[in-house]
Amino acid sequence: MTKVRLCRDDERATILAIINAAAEAYRGVIPDDCWHEPYMPREELEREIDAGIQFWGFESDGALIGVMGIQPVRDVDLIRHAYVLPASQRRGVGAALLQHLRGLSSRRMLIGTWAAAEWAVDFYRRHGFELVSPERKTELLKAYWTVPDRQIETSVVLANPPLA
Repeated sequence: MTKVRLCRDDERATILAIINAAAEAYRGVIPDDCWHEPYMPREELEREIDAGIQFWGFESDGALIGVMGIQPVRDVDLIRHAYVLPASQRRGVGAALLQHLRGLSSRRMLIGTWAAAEWAVDFYRRHGFELVSPERKTELLKAYWTVPDRQIETSVVLANPPLA
């Protein structure tokens, strides 16, 4: 049986394990100076949750196999840290999570991801998100995210509905 549900506080280690397992796909793809081991340390996950990210999970037969966060920031909702265990990818898990989170929001949604992660960009585009211009990307990343300048340089932002 499968379902999308809110992650519990006692599942933080599982959330972290899913993120770090799936983020291995970035190794050798994103700039070397942006990769670190582990990709997300426990302290960073705690800071992200404290900053208002609410994690939702995709559960299959009682086990979380995918996670995706939503974070309200001023007038938009950000999709954050969307990851599926490698063995469960390309089975609709990410699509189910994204569809669920979109159903929770009536506001514009923004997604930031690595420009080199073409599979992620393609996924969001297939689900109705559109790339914003490079100029607007920088403006949005500085306004809505707290990320280093190097990450801003090497990322893209997608929006739904599209920005004018």
